[in-house]
Amino acid sequence: MLRSWLIYLSKARWAQRMMTHWAPAWRVASRFVAGSRLEDAIRVIQSFNAQGMFVTLDHLGESTTNLDEAQQATEHILTMLDAIDQNGVKANASIKLTQIGLALDKAACEANLRRILTRARQYNIMVRIDMEDSPWVDATLELYETMHAEGLDNVGVVIQAYLYRSEEDVRKLMAHGARVRLVKGAYKEPPEIAYPKKQDVDASFDRLTRLLLDGALRAGAPTISKDGKWPPIPAIGTHDPDRIAYAKAYAERIGLPKQALEFQLLYGIRRDLQRQLTEEGYPVRIYVPYGTEWYPYFMRRLAERPANLWFFISNFFRQ
Repeated sequence: MLRSWLIYLSKARWAQRMMTHWAPAWRVASRFVAGSRLEDAIRVIQSFNAQGMFVTLDHLGESTTNLDEAQQATEHILTMLDAIDQNGVKANASIKLTQIGLALDKAACEANLRRILTRARQYNIMVRIDMEDSPWVDATLELYETMHAEGLDNVGVVIQAYLYRSEEDVRKLMAHGARVRLVKGAYKEPPEIAYPKKQDVDASFDRLTRLLLDGALRAGAPTISKDGKWPPIPAIGTHDPDRIAYAKAYAERIGLPKQALEFQLLYGIRRDLQRQLTEEGYPVRIYVPYGTEWYPYFMRRLAERPANLWFFISNFFRQ
């Protein structure tokens, strides 16, 4: 019930207006968001790189309301790619398709995506398309396939373990060695299309992990690039120690090298786990969001984990 309410609030414009003008809210949200400016995010990337970690950089924003906003978002992403190259940081990029116009005009979104991938290819940067809630899954995968078929293979995608359809999607993606980030899923979905119980989501996550690791092995176990711009095929995106332990054990069982498996964790969460995995020799990539449109992302982080909510409450009233 609490999770459903928080996810509702993540999309409520009235709540966004209230929270984004409340200074204590940003004080706590800044634990999960690198800052409002691109320069802030670059400094954070440099800090993680110094610790032996990689980054995927995300300029926050989703569901733009008109094509001018979608164009502006595209231009900012292009600037973000320029900054990654110019600063020589070990990072790639994540984007949301509704940010660049998917909910408004699919053709315009496709054109914007093509511009982004073409610019990223000039810098040899891979771009990951984040997966959004269920109405956008088919269109997201279709656009991914379109770009890949055109030769813009510097594109990856995200799969959410709580959707029933995800096993079939992963099998199709592994047929051509797609680079996939696996996550549990952070949106409220009906039981007709998504597992409602945590234990079922966990079991699905482990099944999909096996498929991804097997697919990586069949593809020759490509490893992370030295500059961090190209990840391995499987990216396991979770802070759940049981899911991480399962992935590590299965990789060892099938003989998949550590450098052919990446763990992705969110900025501001489980720093101890980030360091532990790095020390064990696994590539670790931190998902670093930045920008002024932090509210929906922040609310989904609260919905994911009660501990995040209590952290927020305890700090909200602190002077």
